[in-house]
Amino acid sequence: MAKPGKRMEYVFFNVTYEDGSQRSNRRVPLDALAGDDTDHSARAAIEAQDREVAEKSGKAPLAIKGLERVGGR
Repeated sequence: MAKPGKRMEYVFFNVTYEDGSQRSNRRVPLDALAGDDTDHSARAAIEAQDREVAEKSGKAPLAIKGLERVGGR
């Protein structure tokens, strides 16, 4: 959790799901990305977000087919 007064930085990803649907600009906190394995860390963070949304909606989360980082850096 971010400390009060500290600005949270995010990295954005476009996500493609197994059913062919896409979501653009999914936010992943920069702190959640570990070292060289950013794709794996980003996938884990987005899957956790999807599980939380699925629990609230009562629907099963979709399986992620691919991730594409948006922008440079």
